[in-house]
Amino acid sequence: MVAFTKGHGTGNDFVIIDDPDGALDLRPEQVVALCDRNFGVGADGVLRVVRSAAIPEGAAALAEEPDAEWFMDYRNADGSIAEMCGNGIRVFAHYLLRSGHASLEAGSTLPIGTRAGVRDVMRSETGYQVDLGRWRLAGGEPLARAAGLSVARPGLGIDVGNPHVVVALASDEELAGLDLNPTPILDPAPVDGANVEFVVPGEPLVRDGVGHVRMRVHERGVGETLSCGTGVAATALAVRYWAGERAPHSWRVEVPGGVLGVRMFPAEDGEHVALSGPAQLVYRGEIDLV
Repeated sequence: MVAFTKGHGTGNDFVIIDDPDGALDLRPEQVVALCDRNFGVGADGVLRVVRSAAIPEGAAALAEEPDAEWFMDYRNADGSIAEMCGNGIRVFAHYLLRSGHASLEAGSTLPIGTRAGVRDVMRSETGYQVDLGRWRLAGGEPLARAAGLSVARPGLGIDVGNPHVVVALASDEELAGLDLNPTPILDPAPVDGANVEFVVPGEPLVRDGVGHVRMRVHERGVGETLSCGTGVAATALAVRYWAGERAPHSWRVEVPGGVLGVRMFPAEDGEHVALSGPAQLVYRGEIDLV
């Protein structure tokens, strides 16, 4: 039997497995079974809580930041390995604090190792804020086709530690009419796939110096989810890029699971993007991993 905790951030839900010494060999088929909503616990992914020193991937995190004791080993619902998860890392940090693995005083940061590098988490008014690091345009404007969309639309490639393509739509009706259970088709297709976000600007776009948009997402290796943290950041970055130089650096992004905040700010290595929002632990249990 393996103990687990169920958690979520704005409806993006995860099975959390505490494996501090890296003793568990978590196979892809086991991840699929855990995430199955009919025959397993049900989740968008699995967060394995493991010390950076206990797994090979953690060596790079410790080299970058010696205080990054914990590593977020994130797996998508289909068993594939993902670089980062913006909602997941807030849930991961919340679990570390609730379980006594770590502490986080107001004004201080908690460094967490990921496959996209070390990410710093701090407390915020809405729960937690994570510095997702330097972002970049991924290049090109692939055409995106999705069920319920009458014609293909151009997207914008954004990399925030994992790949995204953000697609602008004209109305709430177009956004509501999408069927994001089938994987959207991107042309040209990214080599490693991408999360695809469909976004509609608020009316007005900017209120009191803060940008407002609505978004739905198909996550690579998962399907449509109620929220995608890195996708929310990519969405705000894309809309700001389209809006031009006078666009704000603070955004509120509405997803089916709630509202998340995004903030862009300068750093020594370039502009960073931060994501803020809630994290909750729902229940604990035990399950056989076969």
